Amino acid sequence: MQQPVVSCSFPAEEIESVSLPVAWKSYRSPEGRKYYVNTNTKANGHQSLGATGQVLDHPDVFLRKTSPSNQSPGSTSPARRQNKEKEIKETKITINCITFPVPMSMPEQQLLKPNEWSYCDYFWADKRDPQGATVSGFEVLLQKQLKGKQMQKEMADFIRERIKIEEEYAKNLSKLSQFPMAAQEEGTLGDAWAQLKKSLADEAEVHLKFSSKLQSEVEKPLLNFRGDNFKKDMKKYDHHIADLRKQLVSRYAAVEKARKALADRQKDLEVKTQQLEIKLSNKTEEDIKKARRKSTQAGDDLMRCVDLYNQAQSKWFEEMVTTSMELERLEVERVEMIQQHLSQYTTLRHETDMFNQSTLEPVDQLLQSVDPAKDREFWVKEHKTGELRPVDMDI
Repeated sequence: MQQPVVSCSFPAEEIESVSLPVAWKSYRSPEGRKYYVNTNTKANGHQSLGATGQVLDHPDVFLRKTSPSNQSPGSTSPARRQNKEKEIKETKITINCITFPVPMSMPEQQLLKPNEWSYCDYFWADKRDPQGATVSGFEVLLQKQLKGKQMQKEMADFIRERIKIEEEYAKNLSKLSQFPMAAQEEGTLGDAWAQLKKSLADEAEVHLKFSSKLQSEVEKPLLNFRGDNFKKDMKKYDHHIADLRKQLVSRYAAVEKARKALADRQKDLEVKTQQLEIKLSNKTEEDIKKARRKSTQAGDDLMRCVDLYNQAQSKWFEEMVTTSMELERLEVERVEMIQQHLSQYTTLRHETDMFNQSTLEPVDQLLQSVDPAKDREFWVKEHKTGELRPVDMDI
């Protein structure tokens, strides 16, 4: 599923000057990342932006990372560092180790696939289930897939029950057609009655064929679509994204640890600076230099941890986009498959009605030919006892 990722570093002004391919648009996130979005939903295959960006595994979405500032937070003054941290806190918020922009602090983010209600745009945050447990957006997408598989199975079970009814109905019709009831009816009415009984046997055959086609053309495809390997594939997706999320949690913990270490070093530096001002120690200048080096080192460590965190979040982001769009494709495929086979059900049902109607046509014709006068003639000829009528007796 994963494709090799190619990235190149270019100055921002050079990137801006490169024209984008047809149907591609460029957006910049509040974090400074560039997103390249293909507005043509019918895009096929993988397209490349060449030197302008880093290619994701899906043809419709591209992402370019921006390089962070190289200035160490440990080398800035405490006042400037506090102001910068305050500014960051006002524009960004971290929830469950994922960093989001504060909605009211910056312009609204552009959707990756506008006007499509795509999975890749609406499942970034975690939520609470009815029991209060935390469920990630990706888990919600996986549950949708597994629920779809269950619905598909239940539809197949429903068609199986319909098949059983058809088979039982056909069996009873065939059995009824063989009953000797009114078998001694004669004449044109007797012919019509015999044809009506025969039509039951013909109708039974129609329903038997209908049940057979339901099984082969509707029930089996619903059952066989995405077999046992489907759940295994979903588990692979789940474990892959979960591993990336765990790595993100680990990176975030390292950032917080480094942030605390930097705060401790800054505090130590401030204390030693105050000691120098009141000349409490002859070694204070040397201690300040040492404290400043440690503060700078702590700042460098924090920058490194933040960079590793951003890399982990970027990797998680890319895989979320790619995998969520794959799940979206699978769902479209499932819905279209079910639509196709339920349409086949209605087609077979219409055919059954048509064939049933054809079994009644001979019955209708014979019923229209029923002639009481003819029936009386036939019956009289066969059962007459004499044509001479009684006369008066002579004395």
